[in-house]
Amino acid sequence: MRRRRFRSPSWTASLTWKSAVFLTAMCCTLAALLGFLVHTAVTRQVVEQAREKTLSKLEAVTDAYEAGEPLPPGSGVDPPGLPGSLRALAAGGERGTLVADAPHPRHGRPGPAMWAAGPAGGRALAAWTDYGHSARTIAGLDRAIIGSSLLAIAATLLAGLFAVGRVTRRLHQSARVARRISAGDLDARVADPRTARPVRAQDEVAIVAGALDTMASTLQRKLQTEQRFTADVAHELRTPLTGLTAATELLPPGRPTELVRDRVRAMRALTEDLLEISRLDARTEQVDLAVHDLGPVAERVVRASGAPTEVRLGRAARVETDRRQLERVIGNLVANAHRHGAPPVVLEADGPVVSVRDHGPGFPAYLLEGGPQRFRTEGAGKGHGLGLTIALGQAEVIGARLEFAEAPDGGALARLTLPEYVAFDDGDGDGNPGGDRGPDGGDDPDGSTRGSPHGS
Repeated sequence: MRRRRFRSPSWTASLTWKSAVFLTAMCCTLAALLGFLVHTAVTRQVVEQAREKTLSKLEAVTDAYEAGEPLPPGSGVDPPGLPGSLRALAAGGERGTLVADAPHPRHGRPGPAMWAAGPAGGRALAAWTDYGHSARTIAGLDRAIIGSSLLAIAATLLAGLFAVGRVTRRLHQSARVARRISAGDLDARVADPRTARPVRAQDEVAIVAGALDTMASTLQRKLQTEQRFTADVAHELRTPLTGLTAATELLPPGRPTELVRDRVRAMRALTEDLLEISRLDARTEQVDLAVHDLGPVAERVVRASGAPTEVRLGRAARVETDRRQLERVIGNLVANAHRHGAPPVVLEADGPVVSVRDHGPGFPAYLLEGGPQRFRTEGAGKGHGLGLTIALGQAEVIGARLEFAEAPDGGALARLTLPEYVAFDDGDGDGNPGGDRGPDGGDDPDGSTRGSPHGS
């Protein structure tokens, strides 16, 4: 059985969390190092003072012992409690000191003491002084070091998180603007205040924000230029095409005339598609929302197309949408399925979802991966790839979601999901002004989807 690899939570990848861990580790390391150095230096100083004091007392005790005088309190020959190591050192003829418990010279209770011992005729002459005050001083110092270290770590961590938080907020702002630009809002800008004045020093985040704003401005200018060019070309073609259409009506009947009229109709359809593409790119499409029964609208589109399409109606649903644009989307999908797929073509309306599928070779791989691409076809087809592009754009305008996939048993499947209308007032009408009108007969549902299988 394959073991699952442990995956850390997603929040651990954030810059704030990493900065907090780094700052905490560095503060703890620095506090531990400084605390160790201070503890060592102070402890050495305190122990040295206690040792000197005890050795001085041992000198006085030694003089009194040699003079035969009574030994002062806190001293004695082989006194009880003398550490064995210190007793052996004194018996060997050497002096030494050691911190260990000893009875207090005044009240006799045991406590920490500094022992000093020296030789006295093969025995150990020892003296000791109270070490409790020194031990309490060192313990208090350790507590002060720990408390101040914790405060310093907390203060440094808060200050660091505040500084890092400002940076991450600016980075998140840049990311949000980048997502808005990728979604089509080319007017979005970061507008970092540090980029407003070129003479002002800029950090790395400001440089990235400025580069993103410059890229967005350049991209906007290029797209606007392309949109104006497309719209201008389409508008300029309209006039000569209108005259050409009128001229074809004067030609004598015959096969050449039919070929000319067919090519003129194709050019007019392409021109209209280009104009619609330019409106979609410029986001100037107007939406006239109303409530419609989805099933009847889909049936009317199929009848208007004139193509043999099987219609399956499931759960009835009412949607709030623009009927003209909805019919344009469904008409494009049906026409595309007939032109590039294989029969039978099935349209199914179930709830707020309309599915159109055929039994042909399916959508090309590039379309499934990145969506329809204008002026791209595969194989020996002659389509210009605007039909599904227009359908996708119109679906976005009316707030629907259009998805392309492969049917489970083969063929292409296009699924349109619309926002379902929920009526809260039973007495209200269907809110569908003009809902019985059929699709515009002069508007080719998908006059531009010719070419390779589902390449438009």
